[in-house]
Amino acid sequence: MKKSLTLLTFFILLVLGSNAQNINPKNIEIVRDSFGVPHIFAKTDAEVAYGLAWAHAEDDFKSLQDVVLPAKGLMGKVQGKAGAAGDYAFALFRCMEITEAKWNTLTPAFLKLIDGYVQGINAYAKAHPNEVLHKKIFPITAKEYIASSVLALTAFNGADKALMAIFNNTIETDTELNKKGSNAMAIHPTKTNTGEAFLLINAHQPNTGSQAFYEAHINSEEGLNVHGGLLAGGPCILHGVNENLGWAHTVNYVDRVDVFQLEMNPANQKQYKFDGEWIDLEEKIITLRIKGIPVGVKRKVYWSKYGATMKNKQGFFSIRLGANMDIRALEQWYYMDKAKNFTEFYAAIKDQRLSMFNITYADKHDTIFYVNNGLVPVRNPAPQYNWKSTLPGNTSQTLWTGFRKFRELPQYVNPKNGYVFNTNHSSFFATDAANNLKVEQFPLADGWETWHNNRSMRVVEQMPDTQLDYTTFKKIKFDKQLPDTLRYPYNIDTMFILNETTYPQVASLITTLNSWDKKGTADSKGAAVFLLSYLHLSKILAGQPARSITLQEALTTYQFVHDYMMKHFGKTDLTLGDIQKLVRGDKEWPLWGFPDLLSPQWTANYKDGKLKSVGGDGLIMFVRFTKNALPQIETVNMYGASAKKGNKHFDDQVEMYINQQTKHMTLKKEDVYKMAERVYHPGE
Repeated sequence: MKKSLTLLTFFILLVLGSNAQNINPKNIEIVRDSFGVPHIFAKTDAEVAYGLAWAHAEDDFKSLQDVVLPAKGLMGKVQGKAGAAGDYAFALFRCMEITEAKWNTLTPAFLKLIDGYVQGINAYAKAHPNEVLHKKIFPITAKEYIASSVLALTAFNGADKALMAIFNNTIETDTELNKKGSNAMAIHPTKTNTGEAFLLINAHQPNTGSQAFYEAHINSEEGLNVHGGLLAGGPCILHGVNENLGWAHTVNYVDRVDVFQLEMNPANQKQYKFDGEWIDLEEKIITLRIKGIPVGVKRKVYWSKYGATMKNKQGFFSIRLGANMDIRALEQWYYMDKAKNFTEFYAAIKDQRLSMFNITYADKHDTIFYVNNGLVPVRNPAPQYNWKSTLPGNTSQTLWTGFRKFRELPQYVNPKNGYVFNTNHSSFFATDAANNLKVEQFPLADGWETWHNNRSMRVVEQMPDTQLDYTTFKKIKFDKQLPDTLRYPYNIDTMFILNETTYPQVASLITTLNSWDKKGTADSKGAAVFLLSYLHLSKILAGQPARSITLQEALTTYQFVHDYMMKHFGKTDLTLGDIQKLVRGDKEWPLWGFPDLLSPQWTANYKDGKLKSVGGDGLIMFVRFTKNALPQIETVNMYGASAKKGNKHFDDQVEMYINQQTKHMTLKKEDVYKMAERVYHPGE
């Protein structure tokens, strides 16, 4: 019987691999609401995935193509030298090889979903050839699509930083002043004044491109009814809410990546020592094809027992992490989408198919939950091994082969105080002091986060001891106040204690900053001085250990702010909104926020000295759960549903976003049709 089941599974996989599933787009309806958000309805999950791919392609086909370029070896051909790095990483981390080797670990139901998604994006490409970035991208296969997701998760897990550190002959520190982050919060019904559970879903992502959140609703007769956000290439909702429960992701920084220096054979530089024996490095020559260069560029990629291996001036280094050892991350999200209660949700996540991300959860059945999720290696705790630094790559004592079991990860279920939250800070400050886990309960070698940040401290400062009302819950998220004590990696108190009479050239700026209420509102002059100071210090202190800035650094910073304002604006009497803008197309708006506020922004140069937001709140979702009704959902997305200039939904949510207002969404099918702006089948 077991043998026949195995043969049956093989046959199903073979059929799916050949795209035998033939989806008729007439069976799929895309309902666009008044904000252009797509609601996809069909009988099967695979048909819904087809419709989701089509709708997302209508709004941002370029980003969907960007995701699959490395699987085709075309990043360099489309994006130039910068893109070639993605092609190199795809080969280096063996994304296709691991996909081939692990293909039979994917379930038949999930493969049907992926097959439907791939059919949808291929169909769109065929119908819109003028939008295709390169003639060799399409059609894509399911395996190429999954292999691309392996690369994306490998980079997300921190392999990209390790790769660049080796390439640049440096080891990066973890004290970046401009570290980005996200917010998530779950409130138990016993903590709210209405007896509802509250959930905040608020990942901070880039404003545009393949890592920007796309809002959608998918509904099938096979159990999908989910509204939320996904990144380009997502075949289902990556975080959001279904009829019974919802969850939010935030990036976690538990140590998931290790770098090993190999001990090379002086007589043969293609051999490394391992447990006293010389072992041949695996070597492969790849060809990178780069836009503007007529001939392919040959590069070598290496592999050791530790994994992907690179050579620099210091020798050979290997990068090891769990993200490129599994291909089932998208599958886990699919089963999270379909969960009906906490038991099913926990079952979907406990197999650890998803290699990273905090998960904050709430449902209508009186459960809230938080876990610092990830593939955390079980490392040798011997004191001679410093797992925060480069490890010796010559012994099985450092070659970990397994991961912490899910039950061993920091997690909370219904803490007594009634809330859990994460702002990319420590799992050991996820609730109040009386109910927090203790760092001593977990192995030191795991590298768990142990810090507060400005956002986490502001949540603590604002969370009432009594019951929480919904208005206050939203107010906490939209807060623009820094905490009483700043939690940036570098202490800038020196800037606040200077006497303006001693330094007349920058006296007005010192006075402005000293009188600042530490709020990041667009009309704040103190916030303008602070943001420019922040950006200057983040540049000059990058890579240095956390410390207090010196008097000279404070003076230099004030002088930089003065010179910058005078050069570009001719005056120093400026507000944050004068300098910082939300830009969409040829329009711009004064904008609040800066890094590590609960309402954050991070910026890039724009024009005439002005800065534009390139990342921040992204998709914001507030959810209320009651026992006998569908969840109440409010959302806002920074720009709008479409990335295509000229589309009326290109920027129709900007004013709402700036004013921190929301739109009401629903999972109820008949209500979706009532507010429909357009109903159509893919291809119409």
